[in-house]
Amino acid sequence: MEKQLERAFIENKEQYLEHLLELIRIDTQDIGHGIDGGREGNGQRYMMDLFQKMGATVRTQNMTEELIQQGIELYGEGNPGHNYEDRFNVVAEFTGLDQGQALLFNGHIDTMPPGNLDLWEEDPWKGVVKDGRAYGVGAADMKGGLMAAVMAVRLIQDAGLSLPVNVKIASVVDEEGGGNGSITLAVEGIEANGCVVCEPTERNVKRAHMGFVFFEIKTTGKALHSGSKWLGVNAIEKMIFLMEGLRILENQWLMEYKHPILPPPTLNFGVLEGGTAGSTVPDECTLKICVHYLPNTMSHEMVVDDIQSMISLRAKGDLWLSVHPPTVTIYQSGGGFETSEDAPIVKRALESLQKYIPDAEIVGATAGNDARIFGNIAKIPTVIAGPGHLEQCHSPNEYVDVEEFYAYIKMYADLILNWNRENN
Repeated sequence: MEKQLERAFIENKEQYLEHLLELIRIDTQDIGHGIDGGREGNGQRYMMDLFQKMGATVRTQNMTEELIQQGIELYGEGNPGHNYEDRFNVVAEFTGLDQGQALLFNGHIDTMPPGNLDLWEEDPWKGVVKDGRAYGVGAADMKGGLMAAVMAVRLIQDAGLSLPVNVKIASVVDEEGGGNGSITLAVEGIEANGCVVCEPTERNVKRAHMGFVFFEIKTTGKALHSGSKWLGVNAIEKMIFLMEGLRILENQWLMEYKHPILPPPTLNFGVLEGGTAGSTVPDECTLKICVHYLPNTMSHEMVVDDIQSMISLRAKGDLWLSVHPPTVTIYQSGGGFETSEDAPIVKRALESLQKYIPDAEIVGATAGNDARIFGNIAKIPTVIAGPGHLEQCHSPNEYVDVEEFYAYIKMYADLILNWNRENN
């Protein structure tokens, strides 16, 4: 069987790579983290055509505000108020010999915008290979992983082998907007015995990731000419006073919460905006922060309560803020995730990857992704494993190593072929 796979791979690997490059060349970016919409439609139509040519049963699923609200109400997951026009999930199912077992591969087709085009050496949507790397926006995050899963099925077909179990591949939208595509899929209902989220994992398998919450905090002040600044109230200085309290809170978390394969919780000051001129005391200031927290020992509710409590405590100790309290809103969030190290999907995924990347390990992911949705909502044992490295994500000149892309095609194919082994 392995010799058949290798022969088929050598004969067809250039075609597999070309499919990845074709997908990179399609602009599928989220706009405003999905709030203002996204351009995934053409990419999803490409995937539908590819799936149909491969003989899959294909269905589409539209994102709707109703399903997102169900996710929020039932599971605390969902980011409301996004523009859903021409943004839909595509799910392909390939029938296997044992229809009582199913493996699910998940990949998001949306990308972040390319950012400053002057920093790109090539057009972000050109889809070129240089020095053994496939370049383009989304190459690592995560068109490489999505296409590797599709080409794994194609490889098994090209080798003339039968699928031992059903294989489902979900190409989802709006992941960069907080995971609304996968949330929609999970709320409506999707079943499998194991799931691989094909995000880049630095040549490893990941069984846990951090939860995340984005906060926006606003302070107000009293504007006037800076020549008489003592008569005004500086909203930026009031925000800095709150930031000092948040830094204390982060240090408390660092001391209290530990995890065997994940880093400690973090609080990042990402955006600070305020003021109109150096000669004017600013009367408004906005701070945007992102908290990454540990699964199981920490929760979304706990993080929100800690943030709000610290801001309230600091505000009560300030004459101005006690009368003009800051506002705190949440504009994106997602839960933490962890699969037991003894779960069959963890063991089998590592076994398959080590055949092609011998030093692969089980590790944790610092960034959140859709694994939490399939693990927590759909209740499918889930791992994260895919080509690429985190530092390539959301970066100019994004790329995925071609040999790594090939390794994960083989790894996914091996996982499919060996999933139904005795004692699974």
